[in-house]
Amino acid sequence: MLSTARVLCLSLLAVLTAAPTATAAGGWSLAPAGGGRPACYAEGEPGTTLQDTVSVTNPTTRPVTVRLRGTGVPITFAATAVRVPARTRADIPFTVTVPAAAAPGDRTGTIAARDTGGREATVRLQLRVNGPELSALTVEHLAVHGDRITYDLVNRGTTPLTPSLAVHATGLLGTHLDRAPRTLPVRLPPGRRLKLTEPWHHPALDAVDVRLTVTAPGGAHATAETSARFVPWGAAAGTAGALTAGGALFLVRLRRRRRRRDDDGRAAEPPCTEAELTGAVM
Repeated sequence: MLSTARVLCLSLLAVLTAAPTATAAGGWSLAPAGGGRPACYAEGEPGTTLQDTVSVTNPTTRPVTVRLRGTGVPITFAATAVRVPARTRADIPFTVTVPAAAAPGDRTGTIAARDTGGREATVRLQLRVNGPELSALTVEHLAVHGDRITYDLVNRGTTPLTPSLAVHATGLLGTHLDRAPRTLPVRLPPGRRLKLTEPWHHPALDAVDVRLTVTAPGGAHATAETSARFVPWGAAAGTAGALTAGGALFLVRLRRRRRRRDDDGRAAEPPCTEAELTGAVM
């Protein structure tokens, strides 16, 4: 670890033995300090601050001024603008802050240096966040539509997941869908939610229970269930119409029969106070 005072300083050193570098077209180069490293590496717990150094080497006969920036991970440089004299190397310390809520795993960033002419060189930064690894997920918002099943996958753990899905649908008339587990073409980072769709062809008439089972390496396992009812409304409407017409005809005939009995002088039947069976379907 470098001391705070050393982190904030900028040292200029003579050019030493060449190390793996990213060389700009203008002749200067950018590389991890110390020589022999293809990239900068940092490793620590969430909430910690890690330190390292990059070097800008200028083997030319003219000074060069470069500006430094970092992408992908939080990087702070001791100096963002550096003037490197001819035949000189400048070592620039920097710090990487690991977010307090960062999940364990690897992250990749980039350190870039650009000169006043627009020429740029980059060095890769590999950050490893330490901590317990937990594989967990949930299946949410499961819904069945006419031609598809929709659902959400949520990564509730600390590791990226590549899940597998199995789908099963059973109704009163038998099994309509039985898909064996298959790996989904997705990679779900920790804390992320992903909306997915599963195609299917529903039965014309049945009450169906649909179950999704999702698994992932590391022991992650989740299920979700829902139900759906499918009725061919065109046929149902025709049947209801026929029953309604039959019921109306029954009532007409019953009234004519009562009228004939009244005309014959017989005692009329007392008014009915109970619901009549008409045959109509509500």
